Amino acid sequence: MDAALRSELIAFNGIETDYNDAWGKPTTVAEADQMALLAAMGYPVADDTATRQELLERQLDFWQQVIAPVSVQNVAEQWQLDIQVPLALANLTFELSLQTEQGEQHHWQVIPVEGELTQVAVLDGEEYHQYQHQFTTALAAGYHHVTVNLQDTELSVQQQLIISPGKCFQPAAFAQHKQWGSAIQLYALRSQRSWGIGDFTDLATLVRYLAKQGADFVGLNPIHALYPALPDNASPYSPSSRRWLNIIYIDVTAVPGYRECAEVQQQIAAPDFVQTLAAQRAADWVDYPAVMALKLPILNTLYKWFLRHADTAQQEAFDNFKQLGGASLHQLALYDALHSWLYQQDQQYWGWPNWPEQYRDIEHEAVQQFAAAQKEALDFYCYLQFLAQQQLAQVQQLAKAEGMLLGLYRDLAVGVSDASTEIWANPELYCRDASVGAPPDPLGPAGQNWGLPPMKPYQLYQQAYAPMIELFRSNMQHAGALRIDHVMALLRLWWVPKSAKNAGGGAYVYYPIMDLLGILALESQRQQAVIIGEDLGTVPDGIRDLLQQFGIYSYRVFFFETAADGGYISPAHYPEQAMATLSTHDLPTLIGFWHCEDLKLGQQLGLYQDEAMLQQLYQQRHTNKQRILDSLHGHNRLPLDYPRSVDHLGMDQQLNFALQQHLAAGSQQLLCLQIEDWLEMTQPVNVPGTSNEYPNWRRKLSQNLEDWTQNPTITQLLQRLSQLRKPQ
Repeated sequence: MDAALRSELIAFNGIETDYNDAWGKPTTVAEADQMALLAAMGYPVADDTATRQELLERQLDFWQQVIAPVSVQNVAEQWQLDIQVPLALANLTFELSLQTEQGEQHHWQVIPVEGELTQVAVLDGEEYHQYQHQFTTALAAGYHHVTVNLQDTELSVQQQLIISPGKCFQPAAFAQHKQWGSAIQLYALRSQRSWGIGDFTDLATLVRYLAKQGADFVGLNPIHALYPALPDNASPYSPSSRRWLNIIYIDVTAVPGYRECAEVQQQIAAPDFVQTLAAQRAADWVDYPAVMALKLPILNTLYKWFLRHADTAQQEAFDNFKQLGGASLHQLALYDALHSWLYQQDQQYWGWPNWPEQYRDIEHEAVQQFAAAQKEALDFYCYLQFLAQQQLAQVQQLAKAEGMLLGLYRDLAVGVSDASTEIWANPELYCRDASVGAPPDPLGPAGQNWGLPPMKPYQLYQQAYAPMIELFRSNMQHAGALRIDHVMALLRLWWVPKSAKNAGGGAYVYYPIMDLLGILALESQRQQAVIIGEDLGTVPDGIRDLLQQFGIYSYRVFFFETAADGGYISPAHYPEQAMATLSTHDLPTLIGFWHCEDLKLGQQLGLYQDEAMLQQLYQQRHTNKQRILDSLHGHNRLPLDYPRSVDHLGMDQQLNFALQQHLAAGSQQLLCLQIEDWLEMTQPVNVPGTSNEYPNWRRKLSQNLEDWTQNPTITQLLQRLSQLRKPQ
């Protein structure tokens, strides 16, 4: 391809060809990888003429819009509007009207050329000018609508004008003392009463216990909607919809009619049901198909009971829920019902990309006919979402009532899987010929490919950011905080073309970060939700400063917080606007780290093909353990007679708890610890770089809630954490 054409394509599509890698080394994306990415974006790169024509069409699509579909600006004494017109229209009079979210109406007459000329483009023989106009009307934060009409013509265009407060929500109570809580994988909670998987009632039990010990939040793994028809697709980070909830977490015994419905009582008394339930409660790993097979038939019976027996208030609440859920809820219910129907016919229909062709398009007549014929099935899946939302809301209400400052904090995954409802319902928004991932870094020396098709930045803009607004808003519901996984995605994402040989054969694609941060701040303030940004991996210069400016809390993992000399940074020197944690779902537990269980497991799973690399990792681990031990002694977190050499030193409870207290005494506003470390567990939740080699997202906690919450040693640790988080 002509170098000038390639350069223009790279710039137009926001592709970064030069970046600093995770080790700070300047890196250039190979020309072949640039071409592969442009091909994934839909350019016919083998034909320069056709590529130029495609680029021209995309450029014209932008310039022929009189006003942008969306504009995000901060609260100020004035707001601005960019008008872009062919030169022939620059002196004509346009009618401009603004309707604020609060219902106010404003009107102006605007002549484009009277504004400030900001851009000029000549495309296909036509000259286009962009002019910026300033308006002194101060607007409140919110979603406003601008309409521009050209006098004596039918030309009328609209813009969503989003005014942002410019900073995310931060509770006033943060100034008084520091908070702590626990992050859990909800499915991993086990109890004597649940059905083989943690549920919202187990979560409520945990909230009560932790609130009594002084905790201010409970963090959840992503609880996004997965696939009821294919429950073994269990990764919370490869959801079907990030807008809705995973219905497997519903506590069936808390659903209306459970005790009153004779048919349900008969179902749960059946010998096979009783035996399966007992087996699932006793299992150490979640069997998602078995759990769903227990829950769905009972939920279906309870739905039919609801139709017959629900009182007026209950029915109105459900109807309101469906109305508020709108098209998004309908799409999810339609997908789940159609998926179930097709999968029962043939198990090759694992997801919409593999369905019979007439069902791959949500607008196809066959899909609409199915929806009309299966209204009750769709209504059932809506009802499951209704139940899940109600039960989640009740847990958050309980957390606040028990005195937790934040209550639940939720986790927003970075994307959806290729077979998701979101892509099926909005295919124009996603690039299915590429996948999100990460370039090589210490955790993934060959790079990472997460199998999640990225959103197209320009399509997101054309849709006035509605998908992101919905995502932010829905995931802040019934929560006091939201953790955004891979928060750098607001700035850039590593796109890996499907044609690439490995995850390293990609490039960064930029997103409109200032717009997205502005929307995030607006929704955060409205939902009164603190925002935590997971800023790990390859972090570009300046991004942490920008996130701090917007009031977003950094995410600091103890094991990664090292100084230039290799020693561990004292938590006393962590930034205040941060959440600190010892470990995460992608890392070993404390005991697993200390005993190198992750390295042993990685060797068993074939993750280290180079024996020399593995031995280097063992040596590095030994050095790191010694530095940790030195740091704990230096901060007087261990008794004077405790060993000072890690040689032959296993992780005992004293060392385990000392590490947790060491981090609790830090300067960061938020501290998040894992129950696995209180229970002194070894096995990890997830092994990055594996799919079927290890049972990711299935490992339960080693003890029932009823048991470990009665353990005085754990209770004493948590009460000590509360003391350390208060002003000394």
